[in-house]
Amino acid sequence: MLKKCLLFLLPIIFFASSSYAGYKSEYKLSVVVGPTGPWGEAAAKFASLVKERSGGRINIKPYYSGQLFSGKQTNEVLLLKMGIADFALGSTINWSTTIKELNLFSLPFMFSSYSELDAVLNGRVGKELAAIIEQKGVVALAWGENGFRELTNSKRKVTKPADLAGLKIRVVGSPIFIDIFKSLGANPVSINWSEALTSFQQGTVDGQENPINSVIIPYKLWQMQKNITVWHYAIDPIVFGAGKNTWNSFSQKDQEIILNAAKEVAAWQKAQARKGLDKIGESLNILRKNGMDVVVLSGKERDAFMGKTGHVYEKWQKEIGALLVDEAQKEIIKSRGK
Repeated sequence: MLKKCLLFLLPIIFFASSSYAGYKSEYKLSVVVGPTGPWGEAAAKFASLVKERSGGRINIKPYYSGQLFSGKQTNEVLLLKMGIADFALGSTINWSTTIKELNLFSLPFMFSSYSELDAVLNGRVGKELAAIIEQKGVVALAWGENGFRELTNSKRKVTKPADLAGLKIRVVGSPIFIDIFKSLGANPVSINWSEALTSFQQGTVDGQENPINSVIIPYKLWQMQKNITVWHYAIDPIVFGAGKNTWNSFSQKDQEIILNAAKEVAAWQKAQARKGLDKIGESLNILRKNGMDVVVLSGKERDAFMGKTGHVYEKWQKEIGALLVDEAQKEIIKSRGK
C-alpha cells in the first residue's frame, strides 16, 4: 500500500519541481535610493508581496542605494537587459540617457499638476512609452512616482531666475538637466548622490533638485540647506520594470502574480509620494518645522522661469520626438478641461 502511494506521489513531486526548475533562488531588484521613503519602501513591499503570492517560488531581493550599478545610475537599463539585475524600480530620469523618449518628463515646466501627469501616463503616450521601453529589453509593469522635483540650497531664497545666478547645483547625470540649469544662470554639477551629500556637508555644492517626500525629507536636507523653492520644474515617474529575459522565464500564472503586485504597490507608492504636498500640507509643514524657508511659486513666478528655459524645451522636443511631445501636450490640455 505504501509503495503504491509513493508511486502515485512521485509524478506530482517531479512535476512540481520541474515546473520551476528554471527559476533562480534569488532575483535581484535594483533601487537607486535607500530603504526609507516611498520609493525604497515600495521595493520591499513589492518583493514581499510577490514572495507571498507565489508561495515562495519567487524570491526577490532589493539591492538599495545603487549597489548593482556602482554609482552609475544611468546604467540600470543595461543591467536589466544583461540580466545582472532582474527587476528595477527605475527613475525615468536615469533611464532617459538610454531611452531618449523618457526625457519627456524632464522638459522644463511642462507638467504643473499630478492630474496632467496621470492623463499622459494613463493615455496613449503612456502605452507608447511602455512599448519603447520593451524594445530596449525591459518590460514596464507599472508606473510609480518619485515626484515633482523641487530646488533646495544653502545660500539664499530663490523666487526668480536671477536668484540662481552662480549657485552650484547638483543635478542627476542627464544632459537635459545641465541645459536647464545653465539656461537659468546656475552652475550645474553632475555627481552621484553619496558624493553630493558629502559636498553639501562640506559646503562645496550649494544646492540640489529632488522630490520632497522621496529624498528631501528622508535625507533631512534641512540639516545642510535651509531654502526650498517649490516650483514643479520637472517630474520623475518610476518604472516598475523587469528584464525581458527574466520576465519570459516565468510561467503565465507567475507573470500575472508579479504584474498585479507591481500595479498594487505602484498605486500605494504614488499616493505616498504625493502625500501632504499642497500649500499647507503635512510635508511642507515638516520642512518648516525643521527650519526651512519654504517658497511656493505662483503661476506668474513660475512663468518667468519657463520663459528662460524655452530654448531648452525646443531643443529637447526634437530629441524626444515632436510627435510624442505634441501627443502629450494634447492630453495635458484635455486634462485641464480646455
